[in-house]
Amino acid sequence: MCRKPTLNAFAFPFQCVSTERESSVARPWVYEQASNMTKLHAAANQYGRDISGGIEAEPAGVIALDSELAAVWELAAPLLRVRDNDAHTLYAVGLARALLDAHSEADAAVVLPAIMLHDIGWSQVPPSDVLQAIAPGGGRLDLVLLHEKEGARLAAGILAECGYDEAKISAVLDIIDGHDSRRDALSIEDAIVKDADKTWRLSPHGVDTVMDWFGLDRGQALRLCSQRVHGHLFTAEANAMARALSALESVTLWPQRQRLLNASRGNGVPEG
Repeated sequence: MCRKPTLNAFAFPFQCVSTERESSVARPWVYEQASNMTKLHAAANQYGRDISGGIEAEPAGVIALDSELAAVWELAAPLLRVRDNDAHTLYAVGLARALLDAHSEADAAVVLPAIMLHDIGWSQVPPSDVLQAIAPGGGRLDLVLLHEKEGARLAAGILAECGYDEAKISAVLDIIDGHDSRRDALSIEDAIVKDADKTWRLSPHGVDTVMDWFGLDRGQALRLCSQRVHGHLFTAEANAMARALSALESVTLWPQRQRLLNASRGNGVPEG
């Protein structure tokens, strides 16, 4: 049985997305990030010695998924298999956990289940209609509201099945029901959930995902995500995260970086 999540270490797992495509940028050195974007194993040991003995087991900033919240995930995961919401949710949990470190006044036992369950309502929207809800230049507010209402309904059942603290459930459901449509934040907990949800868009996985939602190149996806994130966050910490993520993605698109990436792939393109 699930129990109430505590403010222990929560996961920011790695996700690898294979999306190699032809760039719309007319430069011979342009490199499209592909299946090796998230590197899990070394390709070489240039130093030639084993330095693993000097690595701390639990350094600051490295987090793991609490077993109690993991149990909530197991119930939520089947409802999140729509437009990469499963991976999005895990990354958003990681971002929320980082924001909680900066806001000791926030209740992690409300924030973490809320962010874990915030998008399960998309499972009740026809898959062919989901992207209509958020498409640039359009949008279907009725579908956004539907996924929020259904998400709160489904979350109530999951939290009850987990034996979650009834005193917290109401706050969790209030956050889920309105997390996209509500312009203002009800509380610091709501602000953190909203910020974690939006900031994900500027992560490498977020940009990858938006590219394939709408058939965009990486530069277009970065600009779209940036205009939908910057100026729409509540906490100073999320604003700083988002600016940093946008800056890193921007550098990836610089021709200077593209030449280095191509050279590292051994394609014969000169760096100068």
